[in-house]
Amino acid sequence: MPGIVGIFGKGASEFMGESLRRMTASMMHEPSYTSGTYINESHRLWLGWVCHGGSFADCMPVWNETKEICLIFSGEDFLDEAEIERLRAEGHEFDPENASYLVHLYEDRGLKFVEMLNGWFSGVLVDLRKKMVVLFNDRYGLNRIYYHENASGLYFSSEAKALLKALPELRCLDFNSLAETFSCGCVLQNRTLFRKISLLPGGSAWMHDGRNGVKKASYFHHESWEEQPVLSGDEFYGKLENTFARILPRYFRGKGKVGMSLTGGLDGRMIMAWAKRAPGSLPCFSFGSHYRDCADVKIARRVAQLCQQPHETITVADRYFKEYPELVEKAVYISDGTMDVTGSVELYVNRLAKRITPVRLTGNYGSEIVRRGVAFRAGIPQGGILEEGFGKLAEQAVATFAHELQVHKLSFIAFKQVPWHHYSRLSVEQSQLTMRSPFLDNDLVSLMYQAPPELAASNRLALRLIAGGSASLARIPTDRGLLFEPMPLVTRCRHMYDEFTFKAEWAYDYGMPQWIAALDHFFAPFHFEKLFLGRHKFYHFRVWYRDRLHRYLRDVLLDPKTLKRPYLNGSRLEKMVNGHISGKENYTSAIHRILTSELTQRTLAERA
Repeated sequence: MPGIVGIFGKGASEFMGESLRRMTASMMHEPSYTSGTYINESHRLWLGWVCHGGSFADCMPVWNETKEICLIFSGEDFLDEAEIERLRAEGHEFDPENASYLVHLYEDRGLKFVEMLNGWFSGVLVDLRKKMVVLFNDRYGLNRIYYHENASGLYFSSEAKALLKALPELRCLDFNSLAETFSCGCVLQNRTLFRKISLLPGGSAWMHDGRNGVKKASYFHHESWEEQPVLSGDEFYGKLENTFARILPRYFRGKGKVGMSLTGGLDGRMIMAWAKRAPGSLPCFSFGSHYRDCADVKIARRVAQLCQQPHETITVADRYFKEYPELVEKAVYISDGTMDVTGSVELYVNRLAKRITPVRLTGNYGSEIVRRGVAFRAGIPQGGILEEGFGKLAEQAVATFAHELQVHKLSFIAFKQVPWHHYSRLSVEQSQLTMRSPFLDNDLVSLMYQAPPELAASNRLALRLIAGGSASLARIPTDRGLLFEPMPLVTRCRHMYDEFTFKAEWAYDYGMPQWIAALDHFFAPFHFEKLFLGRHKFYHFRVWYRDRLHRYLRDVLLDPKTLKRPYLNGSRLEKMVNGHISGKENYTSAIHRILTSELTQRTLAERA
C-alpha cells in the first residue's frame, strides 16, 4: 500500500542510497503508483515515498517558500476548512486539495501542527533551520510505521517488507507473534511478525537531530479523552447529530471522485442519511455473492435509489477463482502477513471498485466506535494442528489478549483493535484505492467517550441518527431486521427470520459442525449450498476450499516444506486438509490461518 520509507543513519552513503532504493521499490505494487526520494547526506537522511497517483499525498516532497522546511507525508488529513483558509489569508501559497498546506501549518504552529492533523497518516518533517527531523503518525497508529534500530541508525517504513529488503537478516518470523495470529488473528502490543521489527506507537513524534540519536516522544494520550464528563442522553445525542453533520463534508473533499460502498447495515446508512449529495453525484456499490443477491445488495440498492444515486453490484465471479493463486499470495505479501487469505477476495473486489471511483467512502469502524463492538476474540485453533510447544505459546497469547482488554472499552477498540486487527484488511483495500471513514474522525471519537452507558453499546444511537438525517432511510429494515420505529409483531418476525438466515449461513459455511459436514458430504449431489449460501455473505470458503480451490490448497499445505514447519503437527495437518477437501469435515478457519502463515513464510521470510 502507499506509504513512506526512510533511514536516519550513520552508514556509508552508497549503502544507504541502495537500501533506500530497495525499500521504495518493494512498495510499488501497482503501475498507477507514483514514487520519489529525498536524500540529505549532510543531515544523514534518506527518505522515500509511494502514493496513489492523483491522491492527497501525490505532491511530495512539500517545501515552504524559502526551501528550509520539507515534508514527506502519506495518507490524508481532514483539517477544518477554516484553518486552511486562515493559512491562505496569511499569504501562504498551496493547493488546498492536497498535502501542500501542511508544511505551512507547521510554520505557523510548530510541532503542535501534528496534534491538529485529523486522519490516518504518517510523515517526516525536515526543518533545515533547526537541524531537526520528526517522524510522526496518526493518533491511532492505523497508518502503520514499522521500524528497526541498529548500530547504523533507525530504519522505518510503512511496510515491513521494505525493511526486509534493506536488512535481509530480519527475515525471521517471531514465534510468539506468530502464535498470537493463530489465537487472536493479529499480533498484539505493537510487535510484528518479524524479530527486531516493531510498530511506531500511535500518536508518536520521534525527533532526530543527526547527533544525539532519536528522542522518542508522544503528542497524544487517549487518557485525555477518557477524562471527559459523561453527558445525559439528550445532550449527548444533540452533540452527536451536530458533530456528524459538521464533519461529514470533510470526507467528500479533494480531487478524486468519491464513491460509497454500501452494505445492509447501519454504518453506511448513517453516512447516506447525512451526506446530502446532489442526485447522481455519489456512485454507490456493494459486494455480492455469485449464488444470489445477498441482503447487502438488496438493501443497498434501495438506499441508493432513495438517495437518487447510482448503484452497482461487484460480484465474486469465475475470474476470481482463475486468479486465486496470484490474488492470495499478493494479499498476504501486501499486508506483510497481517491479512489472512480471505484478503484475496478483498483484493479482487477492490480492484473492481477502483474502476468505479478512486476514493472509497465506507462505514467501516462505525459499529466499533458508535456501538463499541469488539470485533475479534482469542481462542486456540481447531484440529490439534499446532506442535505442542507452539500450542503453549498460543495459550499464552489468549492470556495476553485478556490482559489487553483491561482498559476503557472504547480505548481498547480505537487504540488497540483498530491498529492491530483492522489494519490488515485496510492494508489490502488501500493498495487499490484511497479508503475513508468518518467514524475515526478525531472529533467524533472524542465525543463518543461522553456517551451515556445505556446508549454506548446499543443500536439506538445509530438508528436515531439515521432517522434524524433521513426519515425515509430509517424506514428500511437493516440486514438483521432492525428499524428505528419497530412495528412490534412484524419487526420481531422479520428480525427472527433475518437472524435465522444469518446464523444458518454461518453454520453451513464456517461454523458447520463435523457431524453435519459428514451428512452434507452424503447429500452433496443435492447441492444444499445453493439453499443456504449467499444470503448475507459474498464469500464462502468452506465450499470453495472443498471444490474450486482444492488443488491449490493441496499443493501448498501438503507440500513437504509446509508439513515440516516446526510449529505445525504435519501428520495432523495432512489428515485435516484431506478431510476438508473430501467434504467430510470442516476446518475452514484453521486452513485460513495455516495457509496464511505458510504464504507469509514463502513470500516474505524466504523471498522478500
